[in-house]
Amino acid sequence: MATIITRFPPSPTGYLHVGGARTALFNWLYARKHQGKFVLRIEDTDVVRSTQASVDAIFEAMHWLELDWDEGPYFQSRRFDLYREYLQRLLDSGDAYYCTCTQEEVEAMRKKAMASGGKPKYDGRCRERGLPRSDNAVIRFKSPLVGTTVVADVIKGDIVFQNTEQDDFVVCRSDGTPTYNFVVVVDDITMGINTVIRGDDHVMNTPKQILLYKALNSPLPVFGHVPMVLGKDKTRLSKRHGAMSVTAYRDMGFLPDAFINYLARLGWSHGDQEFFTRRELVEKFNLENIGKSAGVFDIDKLTALNADHIRAASVRQLAPRVLPFFRGKGYHAEADDYLDGVIGSLHTRSKTLVEMTEGAHFYYREDVRPYDEKAAQKFLKPEAARVLSLLAEQLNALEDLAEKSQEEAFKKVMEDTGLGFGKIAQPVRVALTGNTVSPGIFEIIAVLGKARVMARLKAAVEYIQATGA
Repeated sequence: MATIITRFPPSPTGYLHVGGARTALFNWLYARKHQGKFVLRIEDTDVVRSTQASVDAIFEAMHWLELDWDEGPYFQSRRFDLYREYLQRLLDSGDAYYCTCTQEEVEAMRKKAMASGGKPKYDGRCRERGLPRSDNAVIRFKSPLVGTTVVADVIKGDIVFQNTEQDDFVVCRSDGTPTYNFVVVVDDITMGINTVIRGDDHVMNTPKQILLYKALNSPLPVFGHVPMVLGKDKTRLSKRHGAMSVTAYRDMGFLPDAFINYLARLGWSHGDQEFFTRRELVEKFNLENIGKSAGVFDIDKLTALNADHIRAASVRQLAPRVLPFFRGKGYHAEADDYLDGVIGSLHTRSKTLVEMTEGAHFYYREDVRPYDEKAAQKFLKPEAARVLSLLAEQLNALEDLAEKSQEEAFKKVMEDTGLGFGKIAQPVRVALTGNTVSPGIFEIIAVLGKARVMARLKAAVEYIQATGA
């Protein structure tokens, strides 16, 4: 069996969005599944709209998603000599010809065809004129006038196009720049691409490309056209649905493995399984299970899946991901045991890394005051001062802050005060975090360490005494 070679060919006219990222993922997964090659190609022949900033944004998104490529990146703008060579091959074989019809003349042909109930297309006026090359001439491909062109689509099934409805389409403009359908075919031929997985907005391009493959005596690749991604209202995905740069999801605190898991499930399935590791996706991905209906992008489902991936990840895996968020928030965080403890106490209750960052604020503040006003009024009352002081004594006497040792300390305070655990834990929680919502009290104490705990309990007692709360 020939080595599977797929490709992802983004145009650098903007950021990498959800639909493009899913196309890249499907090609990457298929290549990895079959130990094949994944090629990255930058389709930058649109000189006016293509920018280096967009190229950089695409690379940044691909690196974040960890979709590594085996060949490339190739740039179409650097391959014009190759395209000219293949254009000449079409001219020499009689499969292409020069055309000097003006835009106005072509538009008149299209209107005339529509008026008579036909397809709006060029009428082939220069097809057999044998015109030489000239400054105002385009090169047109000589499409067959009879028969059909069949797209054998592994996802949609066979799609039949009548050749009588095909145009003698332009393969090179009068300024010498080759057109999209032509350069794509030349690139795929010369790069050995034998599997093309792309969005179904390309279906109408495929019969033209098949004709070019045949004219150039090259075998056809396997084609698979993936249904588009829609918003929750079943309309084309746009910014109001969350169609933003892939890296925006990174900045919102999503994990790359969670994001590709969600992208894979937007149009592909493996039974009822929803959660996939990257390794599982590579093992189980296939073209047969890509659906024929559009995927619906739902930010809530993505968030829920992200929470699952955060819970499933180890502290060591999360540390390098969350550290930039902590530092961006101004925390003096380092990759150390303290960070590991912070993450360990928060990762089961965080849906995103941004949420984890917000939840970690009290760990990195020297002083958690001012306390949340309602929390202080409710729990930092005069009688709480004795409770906090007693607990400080018990904790300070401990050799370690293991959970069992902490339990003994709390039990002693419960015996001395006659209060239940909850009546003690809530004032302690406010004293240590400044609020009433946090991880488990034993976890907090273990992570903060004795010195921080002692300082915060003391500060809370002083607050109660000073305010007479």
